[in-house]
Amino acid sequence: MKIIGLTGGIASGKSTASNILKELGIPVIDADLIAREIVAPGKPTLDEIKQIFGEVVVHENGTLNRKYLGEIVFSDKNKLRELNYITHKRIIEEIINKINIYRKTRTYPVIIIDAALLIEMDMKKIVDVVWLVITHESIQLKRLIERDHVSCEDGLKRIKSQMATEEKKKYADVVIDNNQDIMYLKKQIEEQLRKINR
Repeated sequence: MKIIGLTGGIASGKSTASNILKELGIPVIDADLIAREIVAPGKPTLDEIKQIFGEVVVHENGTLNRKYLGEIVFSDKNKLRELNYITHKRIIEEIINKINIYRKTRTYPVIIIDAALLIEMDMKKIVDVVWLVITHESIQLKRLIERDHVSCEDGLKRIKSQMATEEKKKYADVVIDNNQDIMYLKKQIEEQLRKINR
């Protein structure tokens, strides 16, 4: 079984690539989904976040106030590091559990780990290849403003808070260009899958 790590900067089109792979019948382990599950009310991760950042990062109903927490960590690298320290180890544990379940079933020749911070979290060691989805920063910013309804300044802050694309390329085995339309993106994904299945 081949494990592909799919990554890309914020609003690069990684999620679109992930959806294309799902449509092609390939299982996707979504790190973002796992990140949401581990901070559900009553989970130890949420309690730890509360201890570090205070009750202000939790809504009255007990759920995590992601928007507020995001504002804190995107403007302070030390706070982002603290949050990552709490969450990353638990996300990786859960991903490894899911990989092992797929290994036991032996149903799929390929599975995808969809993780925006695949490189930063040093998850390269749990995948066989890294696919990096890239796009021009101007396109990234436009998508981010439209998708998350943030200001241009906030959008740029979020992009700059991540590892630069050029740096990520050093870790990538395959670079997927998402500067054109969805059909162009799909064509590249299908071509890469054919190479694996040869």
